[in-house]
Amino acid sequence: MPVMENVQFQGLLRRCYQCRSRGELGSCKDPFSFNATDVENEPGLSAIPCASGWCGKVIEGGGTYAVDDYDQAIQRMCVQRGPNDNQDRCANTIYNYKKVYMCFCQGDLCNSSNNLQNTKNIINISIVLVVIQTIFNFNF
Repeated sequence: MPVMENVQFQGLLRRCYQCRSRGELGSCKDPFSFNATDVENEPGLSAIPCASGWCGKVIEGGGTYAVDDYDQAIQRMCVQRGPNDNQDRCANTIYNYKKVYMCFCQGDLCNSSNNLQNTKNIINISIVLVVIQTIFNFNF
């Protein structure tokens, strides 16, 4: 019986991808083409339980003056807490005393590049629909 409880408990926790890549080295770079079943076979990549439910992706370096992605590091992880308003987002910020581009998302294995881009697209489409509704008084 205790085994059943453990399985149930693990099913309630959201997971996040955890990895780090620099330049062309490693599996963490974008485009990120892995899914939950690939994790076991890819060195340096794991899907970890995340108690907060918030996953993150940090892009460090490779700024405006970068010639290539050599200096760019990408890290995916579970974060202790998300934004105060509980909204998924990406923004420039300071992380570990460095300027980075950081994304937050809430959901199982949501910190793959595709999911984060989809979140931005959904937000943008929602804004456009609200503007159209306001201007033309449409009801969706």
